[in-house]
Amino acid sequence: MSTAAAPPKLSMNQVLLCGALIVTLSMGIRHGFGLWLQPITMERGWTRETFAFALAIQNIAWGLAGPLAGMLADRFGAFKVLIVGGLLYALGLVLMALSTSGLAFTGSAGLLIGMAQSGTTYAVIYGVIGRNVAPEKRSWAMGVAAAAGSFGQFLMVPVENWLISGTGWQNALFILSIAALLIVPLAFGLREPAQSRAHSAQHQSIAQAVREAFGYRSFQLLMAGYFVCGFQVVFIGVHMPSYLKDNGLSPQVATYALALIGLFNVFGTYAAGSLGQRMPKRYLLSGIYALRSVAIVAFLLAPLTPTSVYIFSAVMGVLWLSTVPPTNSVVMQIFGIQHMSMLGGFVFLSHQVGSFLGVWLGGKLYDSSGSYDVVWWLAVALGVAAALINLPVREHAIARSTTPAAA
Repeated sequence: MSTAAAPPKLSMNQVLLCGALIVTLSMGIRHGFGLWLQPITMERGWTRETFAFALAIQNIAWGLAGPLAGMLADRFGAFKVLIVGGLLYALGLVLMALSTSGLAFTGSAGLLIGMAQSGTTYAVIYGVIGRNVAPEKRSWAMGVAAAAGSFGQFLMVPVENWLISGTGWQNALFILSIAALLIVPLAFGLREPAQSRAHSAQHQSIAQAVREAFGYRSFQLLMAGYFVCGFQVVFIGVHMPSYLKDNGLSPQVATYALALIGLFNVFGTYAAGSLGQRMPKRYLLSGIYALRSVAIVAFLLAPLTPTSVYIFSAVMGVLWLSTVPPTNSVVMQIFGIQHMSMLGGFVFLSHQVGSFLGVWLGGKLYDSSGSYDVVWWLAVALGVAAALINLPVREHAIARSTTPAAA
């Protein structure tokens, strides 16, 4: 009976500041990778599938390493995982610039950076938020962190385009590697007291937590919906710049489009986090996926002009990462905070399987057909499916017996 002696915690402002800056860097850098597709493939003489496959591996490596990174963060502290992730990120960007073969590029831009992202993005940061922010403010706090990632896209995409134009694509990657190293000092701002990490009203082993989650239908439905999120956003983020150039629009239109997605997603993710405090999150998620499909259909049917691109980017931006706060908040509501980073990592693994297919199929089907049309319409169909999948999700805390494994 030690509920009166609450474990020491970090201040909410400190958690949000350091967490937001880390996500701004980690997500901001990766959001601009589509800008490197044409300069790298043209200089190296690679197909688009070669580039797309490396980024597909990046996404699947990020997903596969996510549960392990979350498990280590829950057990040993998020700041240690963030330090290792920041160092790997910087190394991966350097090797990405130096790669001269498709295999080396897949190893650096794909495997290494994917592993780095697993330790520097939402699953790890949200675990710290869950342990240090009051329950009534968690959804909002997650929205703030997700909005930071969106601001990173808005800020970094024009910067990355400017770096590529002004210094060349290789030097741009070297400069970004230095920026990634800033994650290391920021990680110390998320160094939690050991007592805070260890404190839990009901202790559950890792095996018990995994068995409980994967046997729970709502967890399965959330994973299925998140698969669709990954497919849609990574396909659009990586392939839309080339899609626009193929249709005669200038490179500046693609740059502004990605920046607009990032800008409007600042508002979308913050709004999703705030709305998650006030309405059932399953309805919020269902609405987001349905609106994505409507937006894509309207974009494909309308004449392709800079104006239509900017309108689509703004609308899609509002919906871009707005699934992240409610999805992770539901996981925390159902299972509690003890294994939040690990379970969030498993949900994100499903997201990254979708990302893998979205980015790879985009390149594969383009090379075989000369068009992105099939993948665009596949994204529409998946959005409708995700809207339906999220409706039966049950958001209340799981009923447990005194033995956690019995759930």
